[in-house]
Amino acid sequence: MTQIRAANTLHATFHRTTFYPTPLIILMTSTISCPDNQTAENDRIDFDAIRELTQSETKEVDQLILKELSSDVVLINQIGQYIVNSGGKRLRPMLLLLAVKALGYKGEHHLILAAVIEFIHTATLLHDDVVDESDLRRGRNTVNAVWGNAASVLVGDYLLSRTFEMMVRTGNMRVMDLVSHTTTAIAEGEVLQLLNIHNPATTEKKYLEVISRKTAILFSAATQLTAILNESDASTEKALKEYGMHLGIAFQLIDDVLDYRANPEQTGKNIGDDLSEGKPTLPLIHAIQQSSEKDADIIRTAIKEGNRDAFADIFAIIESCDAITYTEQRAREEAAFAKQALEILPPSKYKNAMVALAEFSVQRNY
Repeated sequence: MTQIRAANTLHATFHRTTFYPTPLIILMTSTISCPDNQTAENDRIDFDAIRELTQSETKEVDQLILKELSSDVVLINQIGQYIVNSGGKRLRPMLLLLAVKALGYKGEHHLILAAVIEFIHTATLLHDDVVDESDLRRGRNTVNAVWGNAASVLVGDYLLSRTFEMMVRTGNMRVMDLVSHTTTAIAEGEVLQLLNIHNPATTEKKYLEVISRKTAILFSAATQLTAILNESDASTEKALKEYGMHLGIAFQLIDDVLDYRANPEQTGKNIGDDLSEGKPTLPLIHAIQQSSEKDADIIRTAIKEGNRDAFADIFAIIESCDAITYTEQRAREEAAFAKQALEILPPSKYKNAMVALAEFSVQRNY
């Protein structure tokens, strides 16, 4: 427990000046919580109920996405349609839509920016699948598996180019500045992750830096953009930025857990993908620190070789030293930080939904 507390203190210092050691317990409204009216810590969050709060706006965003994907280049249209029909939670644009409602924003630029956020996310997935040599995502063949690596990379580049065309329409320099910095940070995170692949000496601090840049920053941008659009005060903007960052970290840490415990039919991904790609995720990093030297060497070798065949042995080791439990606890603390950040917002069902999403990020099994 001492080691867990020390790691938490280090990470909290990295992200903010105040450390909140105990997860917050926040009551949900019946719209969001399960019907037993217990706290969100014990309830299973109804994700569909949250999604319904932005249903009309989401339809408009989907229509905008289809419109912006239109091109006289046939292959772009084909791949665009394939991507749109591949499913997904659309979590990042939904975050943006919830946040603008929580702030009471009355303009229209949020629809463009929701599409921008989704385009950036999709572009990173296209690039990731090429780098990781993945052939399955959300239960379907990846774009690179169907059309090849070159097409996947180039369409990803096309999506990023479209995002810059779209955000210029807002006429807001702060919006353009934030989106530009976000895409740069994501690219830096991708390179940092590449440097860490097959490197069993990766520390928890280095790993958290990777996921902060590669994954969490897009969550953070989605929510911070709403404060910029709404011309909210600096404290509100900072709070929404922190909410998205901590939510994104929690989301990624649970992804780490799901790579070892999830049902592939639910996640649409092969179990053990991170291990086979030689990615030193938090369960592996913690297990190396906490297990015997013999077991630590088994993990180090598996990371160096990217050996999925060692999955059963690795799983037994990380279970024996509670590495999954540790990762889940870290995710719960990040979710608590996210909820804490929202205290500045006025009460509303949209704020409640954002709180519920923080709970969902650590409850989910897909």
